Amino acid sequence: MRQVDYKYCPLCATPLVERTIYRQQRLACPSCHFVYFTDPKVAVIALVTHENRILLARRAVNPAKGQWALQGGYMDAGEMPESALQRELHEELSLDVRIVQLLDVFPMAVLPGRNQGIVLAYHATPADVQRIEFVCDDDVCEAGWFEADQLPAELAFDSTLVLL
Repeated sequence: MRQVDYKYCPLCATPLVERTIYRQQRLACPSCHFVYFTDPKVAVIALVTHENRILLARRAVNPAKGQWALQGGYMDAGEMPESALQRELHEELSLDVRIVQLLDVFPMAVLPGRNQGIVLAYHATPADVQRIEFVCDDDVCEAGWFEADQLPAELAFDSTLVLL
């Protein structure tokens, strides 16, 4: 059984019913014909490198609170992925980055066994190599530059493990 996000139509307040629409079970309004489409979440992460080091951040919130991961976050409506990634890195670390390239796209499993979106992974570098320091804020409680053979043991998320 799938998670139900709405019980009533957001347009006319009629109780929603499940119907097969476009070959999938979806919630729909029998009165005004509104169809609830579950939109996927889109997140962006960065493999930020400088010289032979990788930037990792310790998460201050769940999921994976206390573990190390590539930094990033959710895109906002109307944002392009690269802008969202630059915003997230600035919010979390006060670090401005230059996006180099898209590395991979990963499924995002928000609920066990259920793909709820995608994670776009980019390679990035500091925009100003004279300023590679950072100030942790938002979802990050600690961050550091790590050489590939000295990565922390408590790594979070499949995307981080695959990219490192």
